[in-house]
Amino acid sequence: MKVIHPIIADRVSEYVKGILVIENYQNKKPFMLPLFANGTPTLVFQTAKGQIKNQSNHLTLFGQTVLPDQLFINGEFTLIAYFLTPHSLLSLFGTQANELTDNPIDLNLLSKNSVLQEQLLNAKTINKKLPLLDDYIIGLIRKMNMDINRIKYATEIISQNQSGNVLAQVQKELYITERSFQRLFEKNVGISPNLFRRINQFNKAFQQLNSRQFQNLSDIAFDNGYSDQSHYIKAFKEFTSITPTVYLSMSNF
Repeated sequence: MKVIHPIIADRVSEYVKGILVIENYQNKKPFMLPLFANGTPTLVFQTAKGQIKNQSNHLTLFGQTVLPDQLFINGEFTLIAYFLTPHSLLSLFGTQANELTDNPIDLNLLSKNSVLQEQLLNAKTINKKLPLLDDYIIGLIRKMNMDINRIKYATEIISQNQSGNVLAQVQKELYITERSFQRLFEKNVGISPNLFRRINQFNKAFQQLNSRQFQNLSDIAFDNGYSDQSHYIKAFKEFTSITPTVYLSMSNF
């Protein structure tokens, strides 16, 4: 299995935070990709149909993933995942973000346009597939409005600072009420501001865990703003259904 992280093209960098490519041409048994909360909606394409929540398709649009889930793929495949900016579902796809929270959808059902899927299936190499996805995103970009500017600013600040007081700080800077702040996030991001903050806090800690840059779990807890190790483990179980120790022991993760 080959895993790469292609460089994001400048023309889509406003809406794409990262790209993941997995190529598996020796798949003798069903491949399982764990899906954990990371604060970003995601556009996923597989050359072999993937199965999730009783769906089976090539192109899937994920909103916010809060509850842990799994994507299964049978046979040889190439998978491409475009991790989108948190506010992109409404501005790109015209879909209120909370409708897709923990509710991935076949992109063809949303756009009623199978051209992209056929183009991707017919393209022979990754270098030919990525520009097709970039072109698709460029074609979706709508004129920015005040809501998008505000939610873009809010998500960027919270992604950089997951402390508990950051929400009040951002709300004050945007000159909006707490209820308006909640509605802004539910409409554009799909979850509450505080849940978005906690997912980003978990994800930063998750990256540190994966990099093995720690001596014990309490180091990760304190580095990422958790009050102690037990609170970190509780948050980890909330978003993955397993403990950090169990996660580290699973060789295929």
